[in-house]
Amino acid sequence: MPKLTKFSRLLSVLPLLFLAGCNMVVMAPSGDIAVQQRDLIVISTVLMLLIIIPVIFLTLLFAWRYRRSNTAAAYDPEWHHSTRLEIVIWAAPLAIIIALGAVTWISTHKLDPYRPLDRLDAERAIPADTKPLTVEVVALDWKWLFFYPELGIATINELAAPVDMPINFKITASSVMNSFYIPALAGQIYAMPGMETKLHAVINKEGEYEGFSANYSGAGFSHMRFKFHGLTREGFDAWVAGVKQQGTMLNRDAYLKLEKPSEKEPVRYFAGADTDLYDAILNMCATPGKMCMNEMMHIDMMGGGGKESAENREKLQYDHRHAGEGVVEPAATVPATGSPAQIEPPKTPDGNTMQHDMPGMDMQHEGHSMPGMSNPAPAQLNNNN
Repeated sequence: MPKLTKFSRLLSVLPLLFLAGCNMVVMAPSGDIAVQQRDLIVISTVLMLLIIIPVIFLTLLFAWRYRRSNTAAAYDPEWHHSTRLEIVIWAAPLAIIIALGAVTWISTHKLDPYRPLDRLDAERAIPADTKPLTVEVVALDWKWLFFYPELGIATINELAAPVDMPINFKITASSVMNSFYIPALAGQIYAMPGMETKLHAVINKEGEYEGFSANYSGAGFSHMRFKFHGLTREGFDAWVAGVKQQGTMLNRDAYLKLEKPSEKEPVRYFAGADTDLYDAILNMCATPGKMCMNEMMHIDMMGGGGKESAENREKLQYDHRHAGEGVVEPAATVPATGSPAQIEPPKTPDGNTMQHDMPGMDMQHEGHSMPGMSNPAPAQLNNNN
């Protein structure tokens, strides 16, 4: 009995431990976009509960009312239809579906991350003379690089913005896909190599907020976090001045060293950055000798380069850039590592390697080539003759 009492006390404490570990920032955000997203969650949940709660209640009520021992309950084995009941059963869910559809349609357009902001919060519109702050975001392995092109500075794992100033984020990645997420500011937006996504947001309260990657991207993913500071105009100006005073220069050479996979990177400041560096990262040509993606797309748009484009093969290999430096890329497949996956041949019970004696099954594991199967042609810009 004492053991049972102790176990029951432990069970009663578990809900408190669960609540103590919750971070309610999503339900109590500090940015207007995140507030509207919070309201969408609440509205959708309430609309669904309008059906769920009555169904649960009526299920318990019917089970109790029409139990076998209740002989006073009406019993009509021939009953099969009620127009009023059918109207209630179908009309209520239909109305909720229509309401959810309307809310979804409106929110899909109103909260489009590519849509410029039209207000600071529910009570204030954006002043006509307000100039948004542009921030260019690059997801590295495993750290965040932020460019402030209008201010000429850059940072690692630290982001800041003035309160009540619209922020225009331009987001990309250097290698694998990540997800840029500041719960207090707005919803998550994917960061993908060779592509640019956008996010428009505003922070309405001063404070220090957490940002991180919400998409698994390899060994250092757990520590791919940064701090976002919501500051007054004076505080932001002082922060920019501090970055310029303490920072170094971020050029192509410095970026290529920074780009290599690393974990638990400390905050770094760059007092200046090459003006075309972000565009080079976006177009995957920060490494010398690589063709930019926009150049390749332009050639394709003009009809391709024909057989002569075969010489561009080396310029278009982006995913094995660290292969000769002993750096293992954060993936296990050929496109990301630049080296074939290693396949272990099957073994017999006594530990010996099993031989493939079947005709035509002489597989070369490391090259993944089989007799009778031609290797793929080298990657070219265009194969038009």
